[in-house]
Amino acid sequence: MQAKKLNGGQELICINVDKVYDWVLEERSFEFTLDPETGIPFLPGLAAYDFDGATVSCEVEPDPTNPIDVLERDDRSYVIDGEPVILQQLNIRKNFIITLQITLADGTVLTSTPPAAGANPLAIARCEQVVLCAPEGTDVEVTYTDLDCFVCSTGEISLDEVLGINFSDLRINIISCQSIQSTFPVTVEFLAEFCEPRDVLPTPCPAPVRPDQCPVVFPAFGNGNNGDNG
Repeated sequence: MQAKKLNGGQELICINVDKVYDWVLEERSFEFTLDPETGIPFLPGLAAYDFDGATVSCEVEPDPTNPIDVLERDDRSYVIDGEPVILQQLNIRKNFIITLQITLADGTVLTSTPPAAGANPLAIARCEQVVLCAPEGTDVEVTYTDLDCFVCSTGEISLDEVLGINFSDLRINIISCQSIQSTFPVTVEFLAEFCEPRDVLPTPCPAPVRPDQCPVVFPAFGNGNNGDNG
């Protein structure tokens, strides 16, 4: 493509962008139950904590190393508005990291060990199906406009000196508003006008500041005192 200069400083230019093949926004929630035999490491380290009256809260985030896996991508035939169309049924697995916080009755706060501390985090996964225009070769991305969790039950909390802290009946509800897009990188041509820099913001110099005078000691000029005592 040759650059063509047009009226008004416009040009035909090419840029690389991600074309969105399909896009859905939906709310999904699910419950996660922890195996009671699973001990969770917490910080600070193990001690003879008293868990009577303790409260448990949670935070959830997408797994930063692998937020989503596309397990299968099958072509399916549909009729939409009377027109036949081939869409893809995707089996996806969304991966999350859960952080738990235990607040003891005496105010002590215990936090489950984050991945950066070297221990295995509390990782969970959710599998679901979604139908998109997502032919082979497109990328599938899941982002969250809202992602939250709350602890429904904990059961009995006990200390395992080897594994960490155990919950006999830990149930966590995860609520999400998720945006799912299928995309593919493309190069597009369009007519554009180049931006101009903005004007420099005015920064006027401040007016000179005159120090306060002492008229009692030395009257200001023009107050009627000309120095004549007679």
